[in-house]
Amino acid sequence: ILNNDFDFNLQNGLNDMGFNNTVLSGKRILVTGAARGIGASCARVLTQAGARVVVTDIDTDVAEGVAADIRESGGDAYSRHLDVASEDQWMAVIEEAVQTYGALDIVVNNAGVEAMSFVEDTALSDWQRVMSVNSDGVFLGVKHGIQAMKPGGLSGRGGSIINIASICAMVALQGAGSYSASKAAVTILTKMAAVECGKNGNGIRVNSIHPGVILTELVKTGMEESARQGIFESAAEAQALYESMHPIGRLGEPEDIAHAVLYLASDASKFVTGAQLVVDGGYIAQ
Repeated sequence: ILNNDFDFNLQNGLNDMGFNNTVLSGKRILVTGAARGIGASCARVLTQAGARVVVTDIDTDVAEGVAADIRESGGDAYSRHLDVASEDQWMAVIEEAVQTYGALDIVVNNAGVEAMSFVEDTALSDWQRVMSVNSDGVFLGVKHGIQAMKPGGLSGRGGSIINIASICAMVALQGAGSYSASKAAVTILTKMAAVECGKNGNGIRVNSIHPGVILTELVKTGMEESARQGIFESAAEAQALYESMHPIGRLGEPEDIAHAVLYLASDASKFVTGAQLVVDGGYIAQ
């Protein structure tokens, strides 16, 4: 829930980074998986910076709660149900966003799921579920984002596509085989789309962000599942180990990723495309 302390601290953080509440003024943004965690934080940070945001999630009621909080704080947002694995839903939500806001400038592909298990114990159904959301869902967001934002598209103004990948696409994290594979797919898809958009003159930048372990409800659930699978003795042991792997001395917070999204959404990153922006507290630097 947004409150005055949150607003004050967030705005101070934006100012400290050289951003203000007009840096994204006039930008129209769609964020997936925005009911909780990183997605919800992205929606709030982006509207604080002046953007108009479509808060999408499969959990419609919670997404509307996030949008309502944003509106109560003076921001501009509305929510819509979106199963990112459904191409028909993607097409409908993007069309409505353009009709409602007059354009679409930025797509943040954040929605994701986990299934923690050793590779030899992973059920095919779990593998397919993770791939459907994390890989297929991002593919559809990139595909239809490009179609809408390129010259001659529904919006046709160019823009920025930001895909939330993971350091798990770069290094092996025990028990995260399906998740890691799905994020590796996102990583190379991002580079391919960036090159194609550049070569085709679409005016669209495409980048990926690679978080370390961010303390969200999804990650907490993953830690608990790891303990049930026997990967760790307990969720507390898993969290302690993950914390020790980050030289900065803590796990990440959703706002750490939201501020990276803000950078890639803004004109401060106008020469950045096809990049892998690692935000991991030094995890893979060791």
